[in-house]
Amino acid sequence: MKILGIDPGLERVGFGLIECDAQQTYTAQDWGIIRTSKHEPEAARLSSIYTAMNELIQQTKPAMAAVEKLFFFRNAKTLMPVSQARGIIILALYNAGIPFVEYTPMQVKMNMTGYGKSDKKAIQAMVKQLLTMDETPEPDDAADALAIALSCAFEQGTINLLSVR
Repeated sequence: MKILGIDPGLERVGFGLIECDAQQTYTAQDWGIIRTSKHEPEAARLSSIYTAMNELIQQTKPAMAAVEKLFFFRNAKTLMPVSQARGIIILALYNAGIPFVEYTPMQVKMNMTGYGKSDKKAIQAMVKQLLTMDETPEPDDAADALAIALSCAFEQGTINLLSVR
């Protein structure tokens, strides 16, 4: 089963596609970011994200997706644009008929390390280990998206993280 993880943002949307097979082997199929220019109007940036998400969905054909949920935002100035980007991402998934689940950052951290306040390095190390990657996935947004996809696999019962800890 292919699971697409999404870390929403207006400037950078992280994505990570994992595949889970019947032998409980988990591999990273693709990861990266969708970038928009801060010099463009917000509507143009949201349109770019929507177009890129549609292309990503068509290319990867995930069975399901997982999207990071906004839980607590320190910077009120960026809350609305990130919320709008998240809405565009959910719209693209919905229109493509892709079922999706949502996780807060704390839920992802708990699923990955068992500790809800883990730092980025701990999450990246666990993603690298679970997906048997040679290198730590970069950039951070893509690594977070892979962790979100793995959280979905865990929650859906396709992975047992306790066996690798």
